[in-house]
Amino acid sequence: MIQGLFILLAFQLTGEVLARGLGLPAPGPVIGMALLALALAAWTRRRGGTEYGDVGRVAAVLLGALSLLFVPAGVGVVQYAGLLADNALAIGVALAVSTLATLLVSVGAFLAVKRWIGADAAPAP
Repeated sequence: MIQGLFILLAFQLTGEVLARGLGLPAPGPVIGMALLALALAAWTRRRGGTEYGDVGRVAAVLLGALSLLFVPAGVGVVQYAGLLADNALAIGVALAVSTLATLLVSVGAFLAVKRWIGADAAPAP
């Protein structure tokens, strides 16, 4: 389990070093996660299958405690409930517009990739 935690932290550190050293616009942990995903994909392809290794066990433990990370955000919402109520209309409009924009961009990206790979029809169910 220590080895799995070391692997996760090493990839996060690598991502931080790359992001700060090269001035990349993405956060270091995101870069590290992408590198970890590529490394795990290469590892499972080379090994001929998947197994629940050290990284998987550590990830399961961390995901089990993920709900604890939302406690500070919940406390913040309760602490600033009055401010949120005062700005409810602006927050609601911002949420609606950003959700609509996200959906439109996602559909556009999907259609662009579909056109790029040459998929004309959806697969039969």
